[in-house]
This record gives sequence, C-alpha cells and structure tokens, in this order.
Amino acid sequence: MKIKEQYKVRQMAGEHVVIMQGKHGSDLTRIISLNESALYLWNAIAGKSFDLNDVAALLAEHYGIDDEIAQRDAARWVDKLEECGLLEG
Repeated sequence: MKIKEQYKVRQMAGEHVVIMQGKHGSDLTRIISLNESALYLWNAIAGKSFDLNDVAALLAEHYGIDDEIAQRDAARWVDKLEECGLLEG
C-alpha cells in the first residue's frame, strides 16, 4: 500500500493536517489532524510502498515498544488512513 500522492501534510494554526477536498468542486472539505506519532509515520513512509509490518517496525524502533503493541497501533493507524481514503494499492 501507499499514501496517495495528492495528499500532503500542511501546518495550520500550529497543527499538522491533511486537507481532503470535496468531489467536483463541492464545498465539502475534511481536515484530518495528525498527532505527533501519526505525523512521524506519515513522514517516514510518504512516497514509499509499505505494509503493516513496516509501520509496526517504525513504531517499535522509534518509541521502544514491544512488537504486539506496535502491531496493534500500526493496524489502527492504517485502518484510519483507509477509512479516510488516503491509501492506494
């Protein structure tokens, strides 16, 4: 899987956000705020193909957590990206 190229992180009002435009110029816009961990993962994998194990390894290494917790947290993060339509492949 991969984060869709059209989505970029922006900083607005001290927050790191992904802005999703509505379809066909409609006024429906969603803003997804990224916390520190989500931003770290986004920056580490943006533009690259990855799988759940890659995300879990990044979490385990960066935060010093065990593999079970890293896998659970990675799955939650990937699920949220999928729910928001940010992933391809």
